[in-house]
Amino acid sequence: MIDPLSEVIALLRPRTIFAKGISGAGRWGVRYSDFGEPSFCTVLEGSCRLHVDGQQPITMEAGDFVLLPATPGFVMSGFEPVKPEVIDPRSAQSPLDEVRHGNPAGDPDVRLLGGYFVFDSPDAELLVSLLPPLVHMRGADRLSTLTRLVGEEAREHRPGRDLVLSRLVEVLLIEALRSLQGDGTQPGLLRGLADTRISAAIRRMHGDPARPWTVVELAREAALSRSAFFDRFLRIVGIPPMEYLLAWRMAVAKDLLRRRDVTLSEVAERVGYSSASTFSTAFSRHVGRAPGGYARALTS
Repeated sequence: MIDPLSEVIALLRPRTIFAKGISGAGRWGVRYSDFGEPSFCTVLEGSCRLHVDGQQPITMEAGDFVLLPATPGFVMSGFEPVKPEVIDPRSAQSPLDEVRHGNPAGDPDVRLLGGYFVFDSPDAELLVSLLPPLVHMRGADRLSTLTRLVGEEAREHRPGRDLVLSRLVEVLLIEALRSLQGDGTQPGLLRGLADTRISAAIRRMHGDPARPWTVVELAREAALSRSAFFDRFLRIVGIPPMEYLLAWRMAVAKDLLRRRDVTLSEVAERVGYSSASTFSTAFSRHVGRAPGGYARALTS
């Protein structure tokens, strides 16, 4: 059976760039400027404060997991008032050992393991669209274990390191997304997959994007009337069903255009267009650039 969530993560091709240990003791605070790439962290022991720009401050405790899909600016600190040290993550050197903030001597008040990753796919907004700006989970044992494994693998330069890291980050993302599924999440793919009726239609779209789907056919897959299906899909996923189908087709097309062994006609056929010219028009309208120009930009 097609698993849309796994397909989205695989399409993004995440790979870890950096992971490090962090500790703090006494009076300490750091402010990281806006970074833009996804970042994550788990608290190994102790506790600290985290204030992400635009969000309410939170207390992070042992066993907590945090994921920032687009990492805006944030302040991490102890619980005593302090003027935070400003750090630019784009220019700061990546230390090999654990980073200590505050009092350099003695036992730390908090120990964390954090890191960030990037996507080989140019469609990184897919992840941002699936998640709230700040994901904070308490008692996330599986996510904490995965983060530890990422940290261990990042420190070691063993054969196959890059492949293992990319697979670990894929699993970490899927686990984070699984944990958020349910009625309480924002409209999007996660809520759609949690709904039995809507998920049936989404799986069919992912399973056969080239098929000339209609709302009536998709409603039949969901065992709903046309109007009930359309209204339910819009409410749960946040966009109409045919708009979702278009977005998925274009995501698949972008991935195919990255490859040099697939012709434009083959791309068009695999995402449901009768000709290269029809596909080019739709792609240009959706992406803002013709397929050929898009592909050349990826390889330049």
